This record gives sequence, C-alpha cells and structure tokens, in this order.
Amino acid sequence: MVHLTGVPDTGKSLVAEQFALAQAQRGEKVLFVTVELPGPFLVQSVRERAKSLGVPWEQVTENILLADAAKHAELRDDVLALSSLVESVVRRHKVRHVVIDSITGLYEGKEMTARSIVRKLYHTVKSLYQTALFISQKRSSHEETSAEAAGGYAVPHIVDCTIVLSKFVVTTKQASSAYGKAIGDVVRTLRIDGCRVCGHDTRTYLAEIDEKGIFSLKGPLFQEGGGNDERSVS
Repeated sequence: MVHLTGVPDTGKSLVAEQFALAQAQRGEKVLFVTVELPGPFLVQSVRERAKSLGVPWEQVTENILLADAAKHAELRDDVLALSSLVESVVRRHKVRHVVIDSITGLYEGKEMTARSIVRKLYHTVKSLYQTALFISQKRSSHEETSAEAAGGYAVPHIVDCTIVLSKFVVTTKQASSAYGKAIGDVVRTLRIDGCRVCGHDTRTYLAEIDEKGIFSLKGPLFQEGGGNDERSVS
C-alpha cells in the first residue's frame, strides 16, 4: 500500500494514471477511484496518457474500472460506503490494484478525521490483497520533501510506504551547474520516504514530465560520473 504525496504540479496524478495503464496492459484489473476530477475528464486524461505512451486504448479499457466519487458525494462523505463499494467491485471483477486520487478529498475541511478514514481504506485494500496507490496533497505550510501531507502524518504512519514528489525552480548559477538546468527551469525529484515492508532505495531521484505529460525518472541526484538513466514510471 503506497502513499504518493507532493505539492501541486509534481506529477502525482500522472504517476497514478501511468500505474493504472501499466497494470491494465498486463491484463490485470484496476479500480480507479477519482475524488477530485469528474469521471469523464479522468477517462479523457487516461486515454491521452495511453496515446502518449503508445498503449492501444482498446487493449486496456476493459481492465480499468472507474468509481466516480467526484460526482457521487455519498462516496466522498461516507468512508464506509466507499469501502463497501471498493470491496464489492474488487470481488466481483477480480481486481488486483486500487488507485484513489486523492484521499485528501475524502477529508477536506475535516482533517482531524484523516487517520480514521485512511485506516479504514487501508484495512479494506489489505484484506482484499490489493496493490494500492493512495494519492494525497500537501498544504502550502508543509515541508516540501517530507512525508507530511494534508492530515499531518496520519497517512504515512498508517500506510506501508510513502513516496514524495517535489519540485523547485533553479535560481542560481550554482544550482544551474549542479542540476544541469538553466536558471528559471524546474527541477523535479522523487524520494521514497520510508517503507516498512521491505528495504528501499534511499536516494533522491531526478524526475521529468515531458511535453506529452509523461512522468519519468532520470537517475539519482549527483550520480557519480553523470549519465542519468531515463525510466518512465510503470
């Protein structure tokens, strides 16, 4: 159960969509719970992502199931109703993976309930033996590279693993030289903050979002000898 967090425009939803497409292309069912973006717009976005990745839409469309919590307030406001729906769909359609984008929308304006909401969903997907990706958002007051997100540390304390996406603008010649970017360019990074179920790479990685909206990793920061290795998220 992976928690992916970051400030706006760091690629969280792109990673979620690319993850869903990768699993669907393998022939495995994915339940995508959209909380922020209305269902029809999510379908359009995933379809564009598939086109950019060269994934035939007809190859994956039957394997991605959509739960539109953006439209149906009862799913956003009642975690028991949402958990029940997730369990029903997973069992009925033999789903292997669950994506929720974003869990923050489930406790908007009531962040004191974040722990109980996330714990319920965590226990639901774990009991169903799902690989799950929960997206959350950071507030402007949060330290950008930490695991803290809306709801504080309630989310990372419950889930199995937290991945943090961040970005900053190059403003000095020193940073420009260090990162190989021009002044004014954006540097994006990915870091696994912690994983309690297995060992993990502790390095911070450079990331990129290209003009087609594809998120990829370029290699660890300050890799010895350079030669960053580009890897798209799948």
